[in-house]
Amino acid sequence: MLRIRVLACAAESYFFMELDKHALIRIYCIQMADALRQFKSEIFQGLANPTRIAIVELLRDGEQSAGKLIEKLGIEQANASQHLAVLRAKQIVVSRKVGNQVYYSIRDRALIEVLDILRRYFYTQLSTTVNMLRKAAREEPKPRTGTPR
Repeated sequence: MLRIRVLACAAESYFFMELDKHALIRIYCIQMADALRQFKSEIFQGLANPTRIAIVELLRDGEQSAGKLIEKLGIEQANASQHLAVLRAKQIVVSRKVGNQVYYSIRDRALIEVLDILRRYFYTQLSTTVNMLRKAAREEPKPRTGTPR
């Protein structure tokens, strides 16, 4: 059996411990799962504003200048700059400068698919709610039986 000696840290104390390859694989998988959750969290934080989602949706069909985005969104330049900075920091969009113009595009089109899935999820939830309300409206209130209080 393969055993590997690793340096571990607990409560600021360092020590060596031996782990077999299966334990190392489990640790690696846990760390990867945590890293993936952190990555997803960062993306959702970047999209946690309706204006930023609108920007990403406007970039669905390709690259656009900051000026064009501002015009289509009807927001102030300073506000757009803040939102675009968040989207760049979260690596959701990329930018390139040509002269005095800055152009933005989506880093990965997979994000558009995620937004499309969320749109379908929204409409499914909305449909379910509407159907429940229709059913409730069709049902007549039943008379109460028993002694009045």
